[in-house]
Amino acid sequence: MPGLPAPLTLPPDPSGERARRRRRRAETATAWAFVSPAVLVVLGLSVLPVAWSLLLSFQANDLVTPSRWVGLDNYRALRQDPNFHEAVENTAVYTALYVPLSIAVGLALALALNRRVRCAGLYRTLFLVPFVVSATAQGVLFSFILDPEFGAANSVLHRLGISAQGFLTDPAQALFVLVAITLWSGTGLCTVIYLAALQDVPPSLVEAARLDGAGPRHVLRHVTLPALGPVSAFLVVWQTLQALQVFDLVYVTTKGGPLGSTTVIVYFVWEQAFKEFTAGYGAAAACVLALALLVLAVALRAVRRESVHWAAGARRTARSRRTKAATP
Repeated sequence: MPGLPAPLTLPPDPSGERARRRRRRAETATAWAFVSPAVLVVLGLSVLPVAWSLLLSFQANDLVTPSRWVGLDNYRALRQDPNFHEAVENTAVYTALYVPLSIAVGLALALALNRRVRCAGLYRTLFLVPFVVSATAQGVLFSFILDPEFGAANSVLHRLGISAQGFLTDPAQALFVLVAITLWSGTGLCTVIYLAALQDVPPSLVEAARLDGAGPRHVLRHVTLPALGPVSAFLVVWQTLQALQVFDLVYVTTKGGPLGSTTVIVYFVWEQAFKEFTAGYGAAAACVLALALLVLAVALRAVRRESVHWAAGARRTARSRRTKAATP
């Protein structure tokens, strides 16, 4: 209204502003004091070694004498090295076999254990135990079992009337035997994760599908599997990264043999750096593997994002069908 005096405004208090700034600085310093140990660990165990390996890949280094700069010579040598090509091929075959088989077997076991069966908790524990056992212990165990002369496996085959097999000593079988050993240990993780995911499948989706007349196989194909899409994408990423970095099992059982049939990329890197004493060449191979892992992780992340959208769309469709079915 006209004639009323303007409201009074107090000037800003400089002392209060300074106190707030001091309080914010103190909170920031306290936060960094708590976070700094973890930051130092990450820098010391991941960032700095990666940077040093990248720098080493451009050098000729035997871990004894002073290194010299060679530029891209290590990478050019990798492109022409048949042993590196064989390691890449072995790693690709190992990954192509292990990842889908571990996920498929894990899903089948999870679907079987998700039903009301006696001693289900015991079965779930037994399937997870091999995953907890270290790869070194697995390698030692299966080296005894699969020994071509004194192993229990050939003893059983002999009783069945089947000729003895070379297993880890046969170039045609060794890589596939390693896949089987890893399946024995790695399937348990997929089983447990799928079991947890099956508990979260909304019952409304299953009910809506049954209202539409879907049978068990159709429910599995059109409801359960789409709902498990994000979990499946995560397992594909996880199992692929684990398969591409396999080393300890190869080192304990075959040491890349026989005749290089089980030499994978990580074992090739170790062999070049600490057996042949060509650390720069091994670092170049490690950088190639790191780049492949990065590209693969980005691609699989995009696939996982699409699977999440697909699962969300399936839930919306099921809700709409349920609403229509409930509407008189």
